[in-house]
Amino acid sequence: MTSTILIVDDERMGRETIESILDGQGYNLEMAENGLQAIEKARLFQPDVILLDVMMPGMTGFEVCAEIRHDLLTAEIPIIFLTALDDKEAKLQGLQIGGDDYIIKPYDRHELRARLSNITHLNRYRKLLSEREKVEQEHLNLLSAYDATIAGWSHAMELRDEETDGHAQRVTELTLVLARAMGMDDDQLVHMRRGALLHDMGKLGVPDSILQKAGALTPEEWKIMRQHPQYAYDMLSAIEYLQPALEIPYCHHEKWDGTGYPRGLQGEQIPLSARIFAIADVWDALTSDRPYRLAWDEEMALNYLHAQSGRHFDPLVVELFCKVMGYSVNSEQ
Repeated sequence: MTSTILIVDDERMGRETIESILDGQGYNLEMAENGLQAIEKARLFQPDVILLDVMMPGMTGFEVCAEIRHDLLTAEIPIIFLTALDDKEAKLQGLQIGGDDYIIKPYDRHELRARLSNITHLNRYRKLLSEREKVEQEHLNLLSAYDATIAGWSHAMELRDEETDGHAQRVTELTLVLARAMGMDDDQLVHMRRGALLHDMGKLGVPDSILQKAGALTPEEWKIMRQHPQYAYDMLSAIEYLQPALEIPYCHHEKWDGTGYPRGLQGEQIPLSARIFAIADVWDALTSDRPYRLAWDEEMALNYLHAQSGRHFDPLVVELFCKVMGYSVNSEQ
């Protein structure tokens, strides 16, 4: 990557001298004859370094430096003053006004090359860090947009399936509480959150006549309803960033004893995230009002979880749930 150097000197001989010193050093050189031209070219070319003479008519180098530092577009460009002013006060003024280095004329060509090389390397590193931070921020913004989209999909699903209003958010929060207690790390929690919010996404493939039916479903209707985890997998598996989150939408209706659906997985064949979610899902369903029944009290719901331990649910996850929620592990079944 070629560095661009802006040389600012009102004297042609001064510009040519620096040009000869830097010839063959691999720089792209731009020239400015006065302060206004320097400011204009700094904005236009965004040089990696400005070599700036101090004693110029119209605008001094110090005034040019001040203007460059006050412009957001050019404020970070390194500036090296080149001047015959060798008194301490002038040097201090140049550094205070925003100069990065100060070289007294007549200067040694090797010293000028070395100082310029150091500045360009530092500036390149700063730009690299800035670009990396920009990329990381854009990545975070993209992830935030992804998660906002997921939340929107989840809310849209709840608007369609009116009996589950707020269910996805509640069950997601409970799932994350249990997952943290299980010792899952932050990356796993991110995927579990997404999967929990999208757990019923497959119901978009279920006709309204079945999803919103007031009465009991027929065997044929149940056959269609039980396909919603497969529908979720088919809809979401092509989305690369959601692939690690598919365990819950695809497997949350599998049962510990192998009688679940859609694949009849058994025991630890069922992903742990889905085993954790299954308890949170059923708990919230039992303790929430539904059109066809009132909410169960916590004792009834807890007894049901114990009764289904080793059948529907992983016994260790049932035990974890009771511990986290502050319920007795030895409650009557």
